[in-house]
Amino acid sequence: MRNYLEEFGVLTKDEIDVFENKLVYKKFKKGDFFIREGQTCKEVAFVASGLFRSFYYSSLEKEVTYCFTFSNSFVTAYSSFLSQNKTVENIQALTDVEILTISRNEILKLEQSSTNWLRFFKLIAEQEYIKMEKRIFLLQKETAEKRYSDLLKNQPEYLQFIPLNFLASYLGITQRHLSRIRKSISN
Repeated sequence: MRNYLEEFGVLTKDEIDVFENKLVYKKFKKGDFFIREGQTCKEVAFVASGLFRSFYYSSLEKEVTYCFTFSNSFVTAYSSFLSQNKTVENIQALTDVEILTISRNEILKLEQSSTNWLRFFKLIAEQEYIKMEKRIFLLQKETAEKRYSDLLKNQPEYLQFIPLNFLASYLGITQRHLSRIRKSISN
């Protein structure tokens, strides 16, 4: 966690110490939920180990996976966290997961304590926006084959730990279509 925060070059050693003292360690078993639809998100978590899947239910009550969060990343129901409205998403552990959480109230206190924290949280928000924009462009602009190839190239870890039904949903295709794509690429 400390190394991750230091990489941004924004926070002082003392600020990182204060942050670390506010963290709460939690463990999740595979299948447990960090948050469920209808709840209000009151914390942000740093994933120390493991993998989360974020999904929602379509109007046809079908699960749609839109995000995976691996170790050394932050996870939260971001819209709910910011607005304090109930979330429409679910964040579920795909493996056993260990996280370090910090409450929204503590984050607000940090923001008031130093402009460094405002800059840091702005950088995190910008990174998340860019990641989301890239995902939208990929989904709307590219073929399923290109999206899968992009995953193979840029995030091969997705393919090792994620069940095919979730991977297909993430790519916006059926599991059958994913099988055909995987077969054609391996030939």
